Amino acid sequence: MSDLHTLFTELNRAVTHHYQLAEAYYLRAFPRPQVSLKLRGRSAGIAEGHLNRLRFNQQLLLENQQDFIQQVVPHEVAHLVAWQLFGRRIRPHGPEWRRIMEEVFKQQARRTHTFEVRQAAGQCFVYHCGCVGREHHLTIRRHNKIGRGQGYLCRLCGSRLHFARQEKSVTKP
Repeated sequence: MSDLHTLFTELNRAVTHHYQLAEAYYLRAFPRPQVSLKLRGRSAGIAEGHLNRLRFNQQLLLENQQDFIQQVVPHEVAHLVAWQLFGRRIRPHGPEWRRIMEEVFKQQARRTHTFEVRQAAGQCFVYHCGCVGREHHLTIRRHNKIGRGQGYLCRLCGSRLHFARQEKSVTKP
């Protein structure tokens, strides 16, 4: 696989395959979600149950191709299947989701991916606390929340984080 069109086709096939596994296991049909590559940042995918939509990170798909399709697709499809079976009040990575991952999809139920996110992460904002030499790398979302008055504290020393500098394409240490 190499070009984006081919990868997107393969991604959609994997979504369909995992829905077919769920339908065979639960003996019921599930509505197919809208699938897009409109996700940025460190997340590989997101399931939006209320919209019946899956959004995937195009950059991480391009960089990790087969591993992405084998790991991220079942993870996100399991979220939507759990939503459709058990409702919106379940925990995102709770026992319902875990059961779908392990029993239906025969996958390890991991909460996060281990892909390198240097290219996908984009901007990174470095903050300091009261600890000597310690840096906190925040996403643009958290940086913007701080700009609107929300405070973040260091988990070690308990002091408030203060902006130090902005970096481009940096991963957490």
